[in-house]
Amino acid sequence: MNWIELKEKEQLEKIKEKSFEKPQAIFKHSTRCSISATAKNRLDTSNPAPDVDFYFLDLIRHRDISNEIARDFHVYHESPQLLLIRNGECVYDESHMGISMDELSRQIEE
Repeated sequence: MNWIELKEKEQLEKIKEKSFEKPQAIFKHSTRCSISATAKNRLDTSNPAPDVDFYFLDLIRHRDISNEIARDFHVYHESPQLLLIRNGECVYDESHMGISMDELSRQIEE
């Protein structure tokens, strides 16, 4: 998996802009949570959905960005959490053990 580290609030605007060209995925990860580690490992060991940029947010270090994501994309904060951004909006989000690359791929195809 080729993660793009999400570490600045300004990146959220770029993610929105890029989402008009191709889907963008944001994975919010807690480095202190075993469920989050399991979800990340499942993503890391899966074949990535094609033509998607994958962003990784360490929400322990960047809680302010996590809060901004919740506000900007109108989603309830959870950890771990995977969001799919298309045309500037969150069109899918999943958390905890519901996170899977297969489901993300299905959502992208819709």
